[in-house]
Amino acid sequence: MLQLVDLTAKYGVHVVLHPLSLTVDRGEHVALVGKSGVGKSTMLKLAFNALAQQAHPEAAAVHSVAFLPQELGLVPQLPVFHNVYMARLSRYGRLQNLRNFVWPQAARAAEVERLLDQLDMSSTLRTTAASLSGGQKQRVAVARALYQEADILLADEPCSALDGPQADNVLGLLISNFAASIVALHDVDLALRHSTRIIGLRGGRIALDEASAALKPADLEFLYD
Repeated sequence: MLQLVDLTAKYGVHVVLHPLSLTVDRGEHVALVGKSGVGKSTMLKLAFNALAQQAHPEAAAVHSVAFLPQELGLVPQLPVFHNVYMARLSRYGRLQNLRNFVWPQAARAAEVERLLDQLDMSSTLRTTAASLSGGQKQRVAVARALYQEADILLADEPCSALDGPQADNVLGLLISNFAASIVALHDVDLALRHSTRIIGLRGGRIALDEASAALKPADLEFLYD
């Protein structure tokens, strides 16, 4: 479902990612782990760019991709509804999008509100993103990714601003709503609970690629030495 070949990156003479290749099948949910600065964010951005280039009308099988970066990409001045609705701008025509920005249709507002309820964000539909806490902003970005209804999810630390129960809820929702995913996580326990496969990066290379069920937290410690 997702195939990446020879992804590589460097800044000047410093190699961040050595050439790496990766295949993810339908039903696989990959947790990308490793210490800070090892290249997880860079890998996800390169993967998103590669998949976006593959998604053209002549492709034999086009899979839509939702990308949730650490920066979140919210528009602070806009209400929560508009920040979430932006995930479907390409689905509707210009006039319909304009109408929903000026006066949201009841059906669209109800769709977004249902997602917000699942994320413990009820009653924030008309709240501006700028007035939200860090954890609330992160959940709005999660709602936007879910609202896109894409096939594949690429997410970079989508739970970093959330506590334990909220993190489990959010990650559970994300995983259950995409056919395949690659999610970078700093919390090893969370990664093992919510993935089918663990990929560990070390020194810009894949140092571990195993089924999550076969691993314990101690098996990942060498990635953080």
